[in-house]
Amino acid sequence: MQPLIDIHGLTYNYEDGTQALSGIDFQLMPAETVVLFGANGSGKTTFLLHLNGLLQGSGAISICGLEVSATNMTQIRSLVGMVFQDSDEQLFMPNVLEDVAFGPLHQGLSETDAELAALNALRSVGINGLEHKAPYHLSAGEKKRVAIAGVLAMQPDILVLDEPTTFLDPPGQRGLIQILRSLPQAKVIATHDICFAQALATRAVFFEKGKIKGVGGVNQIIEQFSWRPSD
Repeated sequence: MQPLIDIHGLTYNYEDGTQALSGIDFQLMPAETVVLFGANGSGKTTFLLHLNGLLQGSGAISICGLEVSATNMTQIRSLVGMVFQDSDEQLFMPNVLEDVAFGPLHQGLSETDAELAALNALRSVGINGLEHKAPYHLSAGEKKRVAIAGVLAMQPDILVLDEPTTFLDPPGQRGLIQILRSLPQAKVIATHDICFAQALATRAVFFEKGKIKGVGGVNQIIEQFSWRPSD
């Protein structure tokens, strides 16, 4: 079975010369949900930003068999849906429907088809009926759902989420778990939330100082690295 994400030797240095990633090897298989653990600054977010070309280091990255390169970037960003930690970074249109339809419109869909894709995506995350609301009037949980809907409307094969439970209260976190469980896409999720990881993931990867230090079952990695939410 071909991996959806196949990475070999990924290395990335910041402009000041700081090495953020060093020799990362990683694969994501179809239908798999992988969580990334590690302290702040360990390289998790930097790694995620390579998955749709927002950052480009050295090494080999392929997504669904396509090399992550300038010539393939439009296809890559249709295959990989990125949900940022702060939903406000993704919500910028006057109302929810326009926000969620923005991606499909830029994929070349007509306005009618883009709106239909947006409405279907909003329905899939359980917030149909809010399409004419301004994003800044939404709760944190609703904003997160709209951000996910905006990604789903583009029909990606892979979902990438960076600390998705940030700003969410316990009911919002439980709702997010239910949504993500219901979605067929493979997922890569950076999180500090052990309960969230245990509820969703089939595998865990532990980052430390820009390197992958461990790979295994979620509970195995938690025990191996004595990983706790306060870390």
